[in-house]
Amino acid sequence: MANTSDIKNGMVIEYSNGLFEVVEFQHVKPGKGAAFVRTKLKNLRTGQVIDNTFRTSEKLTTVRIEKTKNQYMYKDSDLFHFMDVDTYEQLSVPKDAIGNLDKYLMEGMEVKVRMTPTSDIVGIEIPISVEQILTECEPNIKGNTASGSGKVGHTETGLRITIPFFVEAGTKIRIDTRTGEYMERV
Repeated sequence: MANTSDIKNGMVIEYSNGLFEVVEFQHVKPGKGAAFVRTKLKNLRTGQVIDNTFRTSEKLTTVRIEKTKNQYMYKDSDLFHFMDVDTYEQLSVPKDAIGNLDKYLMEGMEVKVRMTPTSDIVGIEIPISVEQILTECEPNIKGNTASGSGKVGHTETGLRITIPFFVEAGTKIRIDTRTGEYMERV
């Protein structure tokens, strides 16, 4: 149990029959009335972000989230299979815990699997950038410049991405996993 004065960014709490991560918080002491804490909470299961206000007298149940280093092996129907790098134990993660990160996963990639002490998997963390090969894109046409909106390309995992005109199919590119945008050629 923790008080509202113990709230920090990244802290995971039990709230409203779910696990929520504190994305942002602000202690407010109005001139009149009792102090309170205004928060933005992210549901670890659904990814939904909600705004909530806690009174300073409220008690919160904190949950410790463990992160283990794992290597992505393969996908089988709706399960993604990982291997713990330290113990070599295999772990199957359901699609809903992965979310929309599946287009960035490549075999052999190291990720961090987030789980509760009761071994409930709540998600994964992938690197900030990944390298993938463009499998198809529109051909480069004379007169197209490096400026402008760009063209659409598809990577080996099926990710649809906007790329500059000068990048061609078969090129290895770096992608920002936070925004899903093209970064550079590799």
